[in-house]
Amino acid sequence: AAAAAAVPLRVCHQEIVKFDLEIKAAVQDIRDCPGPLSALTELNAAVKQKFRHLRGCIQELEQMAKEQDKESEKQALLREVENHKKQMLSNQAAWRKANLACKIAIDNSEKDQLLQGRDSLRQRKTTKESLAESASNITESLMSISRMMSQQVQQSEETVQTLANSSRTILEANEEFKSMSGTIQLGRKLITKYNRRELTDKLLIFLALALFLATVLYILKKRLFPFL
Repeated sequence: AAAAAAVPLRVCHQEIVKFDLEIKAAVQDIRDCPGPLSALTELNAAVKQKFRHLRGCIQELEQMAKEQDKESEKQALLREVENHKKQMLSNQAAWRKANLACKIAIDNSEKDQLLQGRDSLRQRKTTKESLAESASNITESLMSISRMMSQQVQQSEETVQTLANSSRTILEANEEFKSMSGTIQLGRKLITKYNRRELTDKLLIFLALALFLATVLYILKKRLFPFL
């Protein structure tokens, strides 16, 4: 019987701990809620339901405590019930504080949004003026870039013309060089031929001189030494 009675007690304890943790988490969600008020209302409805379940579990635990046969167990459970009630009251206080803080934050946020709306209108006006000025500056810059590009194109055309003239000059110089190369080769052939002719002439002169000397020697020999 004692074991059978312990099961509902354990289940009741688990439910109380579960709802207590869920309430704490929900209170933290309320504290962090950025708005709007409809979102805060939904969170509060969920917290109310959790408090209702928690209160029912605590009442159920209290009833079980009163039904205990042993006085010691009864008093222990009643003390636990009081602790849960105190914890529930603490959670309710935290819930109220979280609601107050959240509502203040939402009010401040709405005020900031109104102020930002006014600033936004002012900024839009300023932005339009700034955009007009920027468009004018961009147009001027584009015109300046167009002029620069036109100048660059003109310079490029002049450069191309200069390169074309230089190319023609180089081609003409190349043709002249080829002509001069042919003339130089012809001159070289003539010089080579002249050198050979000169060598031949020198050889002929040398042979004629040798023949002349031989003839003179032969005549002198016949005149001076006839007996030889």
